[in-house]
Amino acid sequence: MKTNKGIAYTVSIIITLLHILPFYLLLTTSLKPVTDLSSKWRLPTKIDFSNFTNAWEGANLGRAFINNFVITAFSLLLVILLGSCAAYPLSRFQTKLNKGVYTLIIATLIVPPLTILVPLYQFYIDINGMNTYWGVILLHVTFSLPMAVFLYSGFIGTIPRELDEASMIDGLSRFRLFFTIILPLLKPITATVLIMTGISVWNDYQFSVFFLQKVDMRTITVALASFFGPNTNKISWVAAGSLLAALPATLLYLFMQRWFISGLASGAVKG
Repeated sequence: MKTNKGIAYTVSIIITLLHILPFYLLLTTSLKPVTDLSSKWRLPTKIDFSNFTNAWEGANLGRAFINNFVITAFSLLLVILLGSCAAYPLSRFQTKLNKGVYTLIIATLIVPPLTILVPLYQFYIDINGMNTYWGVILLHVTFSLPMAVFLYSGFIGTIPRELDEASMIDGLSRFRLFFTIILPLLKPITATVLIMTGISVWNDYQFSVFFLQKVDMRTITVALASFFGPNTNKISWVAAGSLLAALPATLLYLFMQRWFISGLASGAVKG
């Protein structure tokens, strides 16, 4: 038994170190002067905080943060609202039609977004969706909804149906029942959806680089990518900017971590 615990602790320590190492490299690189060409594994001999100000000003991160917040906030709002509303009838009413719709929704998870990039790009040009908030928000919502529906459906399946029946006997309509009784019970899985979708949208590059091409519409990832080019490679600025960009997502996870695991475990089980 002690041997098994020792192996488990050793494996846990190794996994933890593997996750910490990228942050260590990011931190050491962000604190080194641009002229310091020493190994990234070495601690900086001279700490240089100018990388953060240079990254902020050079990539116009102030504007990029605003773009990220707007896109992420509205994407999360729509994914949570539409995902939970769609999952409720799909989970509660197991008709052939609903089973077919649910299967179709889940099947879209296997479609990589980049495989339909060319027709999607042309479609956005036709509807004037390029370089707009609503255009990229619509993309994120579309590709995030299947996972949200999957998680919400599984979680709603764990809520007793008797709760619905008792509420309707008391005179509640289906609409009021969902928003006053069911939705508040979805806090754990909503936290899971918030973290998974929020981090995905916040760190998105594939949609932003193609559909937000104007300088003032750039998101953080695209703005930081501008530091790389044929004649430039400001890795210290990119590392500093990446640390700044990681703060909101880190705070979101720390705030909601107590609901994240329980919600993910419950939502992954189809009721």
